[in-house]
Amino acid sequence: MSGNSGKMKKSLRHSLFLVAVVFAFASCSGQSSKTQQPVAETVDPYYETIEGKSGAELKTALFRLIRNPHVVSYGELWNAFKKTDCRPDGTVWDMYSDNPTGKTAYLFIFDSEKCGTYRQEGDCYNREHSVPKSWFKDDPPMYSDLFHIYPTDGFVNNMRGNLPFGEVGIFSWRSTNGSKVGQNTFGNYRRTVFEPIDAYKGDFARTYFYMATAYEDRVANWRSPQIGGSTYPAFSDWSLQLFLKWNAEDPVSEKERQRNEAVYKIQGNRNPYIDHSELVEYVWGSKKDKPFGFSSK
Repeated sequence: MSGNSGKMKKSLRHSLFLVAVVFAFASCSGQSSKTQQPVAETVDPYYETIEGKSGAELKTALFRLIRNPHVVSYGELWNAFKKTDCRPDGTVWDMYSDNPTGKTAYLFIFDSEKCGTYRQEGDCYNREHSVPKSWFKDDPPMYSDLFHIYPTDGFVNNMRGNLPFGEVGIFSWRSTNGSKVGQNTFGNYRRTVFEPIDAYKGDFARTYFYMATAYEDRVANWRSPQIGGSTYPAFSDWSLQLFLKWNAEDPVSEKERQRNEAVYKIQGNRNPYIDHSELVEYVWGSKKDKPFGFSSK
């Protein structure tokens, strides 16, 4: 009898989870897994004023396009995530736990699994400032700009803390999806960093390029080992080379394109490095001395 009771309880928990997933799917937008026409092909008029520019001048032209976003309040981010970070099955799209090449260890339901307290991975999700808020002193509007705030596992978020992103050799901690904490091995920076999995490195690189551009008038006052201290390039040397590498190695995904659209509907601005990832090279990389033009792709 006790064995049957255990099976019934396990079955009940499974059924309740399925009901929660169905409810979540109905309550959030759900990012489609279907192939769509790339967003970049439909938004070129948005970027007409940047043609013929490069380097710092191009970055400033982009700043004028995307500055002063209409950000929501920090409390409203929970509901915004339902539009910006919803997996096709209606659960939270968490880049710190998602496993694109295998089975994801756990999934979060939007309304019922917000942090809260946590003791281990999978307990709840919270609002991750991918550019740590202490670096810009918790100032608005960066504090609630959706382009750099993602729903992530609370425990993993805590393990990251305000560590810069980097590439880890020997790790001191590793998450279930392979994100790591350990000593940086990239460039000349040898302190502790957080390394996301390869599938999302480009996402975070393009996030940082957005932040350096959207807040060009503020970024020189930010203090961190990664971003801030100057208007241009706005990155430490090793960090810039790291993000250029990640942008090249992890191309823009459909997830990013759809998130870009969703945030645009909320904030009224875009991440240009998702629409046109080649802009990164014209602002900071190998093409920074050549004028940008849409016909040059």
